[in-house]
Amino acid sequence: MNGQLRWGILGTGRIAHTFAAALGETDTGVLTAVASRRQADADRFGDEFAVPSRHGSYESLLADPEVDAVYIAPPHPLHAEWAIRAAEAGKHILCEKPLTLNHPTSMAVVQAAQRNDVFLMEAFMYRCHPQTQRLVDLIRDGAIGQVRLIEATFSFRAPSAPGSRLYSSALGGGGILDVGGYCTSMARLIAGAASGAAASADPIEVHAAGHLGETGVDEYAAALLTFPGDIIARVSTGVAVNQENVVRVYGTEGDILLPSPWFAGGERESVLHVTRAGQTQVVTEQHAKSAYAFEADVVARSIEARQAPWPAMTLADSLGNMRTLDRWRHAIGLEYPQEQLQHQTAPTSGRPLRRRHGSTMPYGRIDGVEKPVSRLAMGTMIEDAELPAVQGPVLFDGFFEAGGTCFDTAHLYRGGQSEEVFGQWMRSRGVRDDVVVLGKGAATPYCDPENLTRQLLLSLERMQTDYVDLYMMHRDNEAIPVGEFVDVLNEHRQAGRMRAFGVSNWSLARVEEANRYAAAHGLTGFAALSNNFSLARLVEPIWPGSIATNDAKSRAWFTRTQTPLFPWSSQARGFFANGSRDDTSDPELVRCWYSDDNFERLDRVRVLAEQRGVRPITIALAYVLAQPFPTFPLIGPRSLHELETSLPALGVELTPDEVAWLNLEG
Repeated sequence: MNGQLRWGILGTGRIAHTFAAALGETDTGVLTAVASRRQADADRFGDEFAVPSRHGSYESLLADPEVDAVYIAPPHPLHAEWAIRAAEAGKHILCEKPLTLNHPTSMAVVQAAQRNDVFLMEAFMYRCHPQTQRLVDLIRDGAIGQVRLIEATFSFRAPSAPGSRLYSSALGGGGILDVGGYCTSMARLIAGAASGAAASADPIEVHAAGHLGETGVDEYAAALLTFPGDIIARVSTGVAVNQENVVRVYGTEGDILLPSPWFAGGERESVLHVTRAGQTQVVTEQHAKSAYAFEADVVARSIEARQAPWPAMTLADSLGNMRTLDRWRHAIGLEYPQEQLQHQTAPTSGRPLRRRHGSTMPYGRIDGVEKPVSRLAMGTMIEDAELPAVQGPVLFDGFFEAGGTCFDTAHLYRGGQSEEVFGQWMRSRGVRDDVVVLGKGAATPYCDPENLTRQLLLSLERMQTDYVDLYMMHRDNEAIPVGEFVDVLNEHRQAGRMRAFGVSNWSLARVEEANRYAAAHGLTGFAALSNNFSLARLVEPIWPGSIATNDAKSRAWFTRTQTPLFPWSSQARGFFANGSRDDTSDPELVRCWYSDDNFERLDRVRVLAEQRGVRPITIALAYVLAQPFPTFPLIGPRSLHELETSLPALGVELTPDEVAWLNLEG
């Protein structure tokens, strides 16, 4: 960046004062503006630091054309909304830690920064200090051999005063979120350096214990993290207990002690004790400026790259750290009020939900469903998440903003929790009339007309709606005549509980039998199917009763009947992203998808992906969309990044020859 970075500060609290003072130590940036929700506070801060522009609202500062970058310093619960607004205003962002209250909302902030092409970094200032770089170099150079155990502590005792931020659950108080993130980020940093990667590592397992005080926050807590490479970390934090705030790293040939890991010896001197073969060397280095000044310099130097270089906090690093903190809190039962289902009332941005300008989502039609159906359908079963009540809405918002209208849910997903989360999302966003709900029920062993009715009524109650747009039986029960299923489905359709219906995991023979029964009795037949369909052949059923229809005979049937298909596992559950002949670490992927013909398909996908300049998974999904019959692939992203990697397939058009070649038919 040419010239000094012009900074604006949102907030006038203690940490804002610290950062403002640090800007005076550096020649890379200048403090141009400050904002508070009270004009008097902004004026007092401005007088103290000779700030030219003083704003009585955050919105006013973000509209200030003299501001290039903002330092976000309000209380934790406000970080997400104002980081997103700053990104949308085109301002580069340094956000005080924690980036947000949790991993799901942090995903929304990162996505906003990337979409608006602005710099974003979480303000762990110690990561920008030369002492941290020296530690990384020592670990990588094998100064203590192979790393085996890491100890990191950041804890203090603060008085529990009424309204204290540190003890307020509503303000995201407690040790884990306030300073525990230092400990997890340090442990992840060291584990990553020990592996030789230029990135932090994420723990495989998180075990924890903690004490929740009268206000509901963690007053002190500890966690045991297990990393790849048999590395173990003990991290400890608190706001009610003084501890020794040091970092120790133990290796096979020695150990390293950082007496002042977070502030580098009063911010002016770094000291590391390196012990090897019984001999201790004290590595000392003087510094002319504080850790916060180093942090400001890193931002200024990294603007063009839109994120800082590791070991400063990269975007992936922040997301990994927030996910680790979620796991730590989950292990001790700590949930903030804002994370509870009934409080998921608005998007992370704080503004009403709307379709994003420029969305290119295509749509199709289903007989009986009046609304346009997005060509991608998003699954609502949020797997592998500590906070499904938060993660679900964040992902649903992202899909809706991308133009998605069709959401796939089921009575059995997460024991009904998925339907509850999705229903609350629809109600709070006011989008029930804008979305197509694909509901499912009657899965084995409850696949009969009576249980179908019972589960449907319960699903409608959970989702706070009186109908689903498209209902599908989740399984078949060939012991029951098809007519009984057709009859009960028509009864619910006539009662207005569903606009159309179909089936999932039914053989085509049973589908034809059911449609013949419906035609003979003047009833409505199946409007759509949902069987497995992907470029990869399903080698073995994922579960008993799962049916794939990507063979030539089935494809010919769909082409002839033009029956809409909602394929599940449309991307072969990650085979085209992670499949490798040499990697058998995922036994389920191996069992269901590994075969010589599928690896040949994978090879061809990679060839075409390189030619088109897209990811292999994009080609694999484009194959499903390019069939000569209507397809609405079901996708199940666990993150906004995974969602974003699915969307480009909508813009890839494959020729019939390319479709045949990918499937080894040409």
